[in-house]
Amino acid sequence: MCGVGTLEPDVVQDIRFARSADGVGIAYAVHGHGPPLLVDACWLSHLQFDWQSPVWRHFLVDLGRVATVIRYDERGHGLSDRGVTDHSLQARVADLEAVADDAGLERFALMAMAQGGPVAIEYAAKHPDRLTRLIFYGSYAGATVGAGPEELEMLAAFESLIRVGWARPTSEFRRVFSSMMIPGGTEEQMRWLDDLQVMATDAETAVLSRAQRQAADSSGRLRELALPTLVLHSRGDQMNEFHHARELAAGIRGARLVPLESSNHIVLADEPAWQVLVAEVAAFLAPDRAEPAPAGASGDGLEALSPRERDILRLAAHGHDNDQIARELVLSVRTVERHLQNAYAKLGLHGRTARTAAVALLLSRT
Repeated sequence: MCGVGTLEPDVVQDIRFARSADGVGIAYAVHGHGPPLLVDACWLSHLQFDWQSPVWRHFLVDLGRVATVIRYDERGHGLSDRGVTDHSLQARVADLEAVADDAGLERFALMAMAQGGPVAIEYAAKHPDRLTRLIFYGSYAGATVGAGPEELEMLAAFESLIRVGWARPTSEFRRVFSSMMIPGGTEEQMRWLDDLQVMATDAETAVLSRAQRQAADSSGRLRELALPTLVLHSRGDQMNEFHHARELAAGIRGARLVPLESSNHIVLADEPAWQVLVAEVAAFLAPDRAEPAPAGASGDGLEALSPRERDILRLAAHGHDNDQIARELVLSVRTVERHLQNAYAKLGLHGRTARTAAVALLLSRT
């Protein structure tokens, strides 16, 4: 663990680093509790900058309530290694593999956001045994698949805007992207997206990575996928038009399409569509919470606890608070909190009474 950020008093993210196949360092963060949900990177991200974002805050908090969220910055972006020239589909799939392996994920749900669609499709086809289910959010199988002349012309115009205005001290050129991503956003939210663009990456990388992403097309592999799939997409999305969602849902056997009544590429917290999205994701992930108990297990989840998690709960049972536990075991307080959250998730416990219930379970077996 290389860093910690705070969002709410009871929400903590751990920032870690994985090494991709070509040696590029990929920054990823873990927060929340529940079944693992790996979020395939979106176009612009910065793990620390996003953490206090008026655009992403609700996304991180609400998903962290129903899942252990693992998200990462794309190569060349955010806290991941900069100055990268290879943004090919193969390299990006290797990045996802590196994060999943470094985080110790054996089986997990995968959520593809925006340009993460082709990466998720390739990973699912390559590692069908690793995934429990697949979610697409505002995404596609190929950026130019089914695109009309107007959409292709807009994609070309974006490259010119990036070259001309990305690094300017004023944000009028970057505002074009912000207004298309969240046309229903407030001025504060727009300004934050303006700033995110230059915070996330430099103009040269933005142009280069965008060109290589547009060349990626995994639509031909959709028929190979055979796992529960949920497709979420705003009807009025101006960044990735709605026809991409129809193509994903039609191409994957049994996929379910949920149109979101929004014009925002990033659905905002005060929109009714956000509550729909959260409810759909929570219901979709619910089967992952009910993992079969090991042979001979009592069914209460205690067998799944690591030795360190048991040590921490034993000290909690003796009335130690997190500071005292950290001193006793020579750990940071944040590490103690992370172990406790992991223990609660394994025991299926949530909310203010989770600590008391976890201690009671442990004492009942000793």
